Amino acid sequence: MDSPLPYGIAPPTYRLPDATHVGAVRLQVADLARSIDYYTGVLGLRVARAAAEAAWLTPHDDDRVLVEIHAHAGLRPVPRQGRLGLFHFALLVPDRAALGRFVRHIADRGVYAGSADHAVSEAVYLTDPDGLGIEVYADRPREAWRLAGRELHMTTEPLDLRGLVRAAGDAPWSGMPAGTTMGHVHLHVGDLAAGAAFYHAALGLDQVVWSYPGALFLSAGGYHHHLGTNTWAGAAPPARDDEARLRDWALVLPGAASRDAAVRSLHAAGFDTAADGDDVLARDPWGTVVRLRAQL
Repeated sequence: MDSPLPYGIAPPTYRLPDATHVGAVRLQVADLARSIDYYTGVLGLRVARAAAEAAWLTPHDDDRVLVEIHAHAGLRPVPRQGRLGLFHFALLVPDRAALGRFVRHIADRGVYAGSADHAVSEAVYLTDPDGLGIEVYADRPREAWRLAGRELHMTTEPLDLRGLVRAAGDAPWSGMPAGTTMGHVHLHVGDLAAGAAFYHAALGLDQVVWSYPGALFLSAGGYHHHLGTNTWAGAAPPARDDEARLRDWALVLPGAASRDAAVRSLHAAGFDTAADGDDVLARDPWGTVVRLRAQL
């Protein structure tokens, strides 16, 4: 049995296993060639497989698909004020040196990026050609994370970019390294309480940070967050089918039994699901689809 958390708030009934993690995101974009150029040239992913209007992207020397891009001509970019749905997806690199090499790489290319020190992690923020948000980050060791009462301490402070570049050493950037994973997904939602009713009480994620202004962070296994939710888009509507958007994101559970238990918990809370092959799809109150996948 998974151990209780030394911090956070466990869900009232079903709790996702500690080994639960985020899998691939599926994105809808306007131009496949343009997106491939960005995701390979700037982010440093590689195309593992491509079709007429789709591509599957992995780190280098790694066969785990992290990003799927599906193109439809004529899609509108994400509006400047945002939409309910994706705020950003977040690629977790193996260590601080790898993040430093990435920072040096995008600086050499003249790519604009935001940055922040979140205490639990160091992060760089970018926007793809369709306006979809991306984070690339490295975690600090768990033993360095701090508590504020029953929640993890997370903040937003200036990032030590020079220190990151020094940590990179002399090794050149050679693409997103093996061991890079999809660390978390962060969503714009219409209401934090309604989001918690779906993702915490029904799906089974722990609440880990709830004092951050306008946001709630949730995870499995004591991680700082596998999912962020926020209300920073205000009264924006959900992303539309004729816009670039997140089609779905995968939450990978350690086996079919835990996937099926999560589905039963969603049903008990009044949420519908649909089968998609071996996966199960569930929609949050604003239509964002989470794909429940059993680890093979």
